[in-house]
Amino acid sequence: MTSGANLILNAMKRFIVTGAPGSGKTALIRLLEVEGFSVIEEAATDVISLEQALGNAEPWKRASFIDAVANLQRQRQMRASTQPDEVQFHDRSAFCTAALAAYLGYPLSDLLMHELQRLKQDAIFQNHVFFIQNLGFITSTEARRISFEETLRFEAIHEKTYRDYGFEIVIINPATVIERAAMIKKAIQELLHHS
Repeated sequence: MTSGANLILNAMKRFIVTGAPGSGKTALIRLLEVEGFSVIEEAATDVISLEQALGNAEPWKRASFIDAVANLQRQRQMRASTQPDEVQFHDRSAFCTAALAAYLGYPLSDLLMHELQRLKQDAIFQNHVFFIQNLGFITSTEARRISFEETLRFEAIHEKTYRDYGFEIVIINPATVIERAAMIKKAIQELLHHS
């Protein structure tokens, strides 16, 4: 058993890691993976990359983008390992996709509403969500074309969405990647100790 997985006591624990675009979430997820934790990749960035490779420069401008992301998230979650002694980190979730839909001005599709209902009804994720705060700036990429002001609006929508769905937010403040990983691991130890 890896050192990361040793933190778990009994059943599998799936934790969502989310936050503002450009918050350093991906680097943090990579470090947790290197340390031995199971990681489920973010879907939206991969859908954007694929669509751009197929010639659609701005796939988020189509309402169907939301369902493509939700579908890929569901596939990855369903295929993920369910070892009883495992802590698993999910790089975003369908609740993030609901926040993305709100940010882009799209209504929740039937597909996404059913997925959100399934995740809550089956208690797929732990109720505590690790929310990676913005770093005070944004670096643009092909998949991330957003100003810092828009990042703050997106961040607020994400936090509200998770709270509206009954999750408890665990804020991970700006710090080095190593320090942030330590914050998450400490929080998990405390959560599991009290569960």
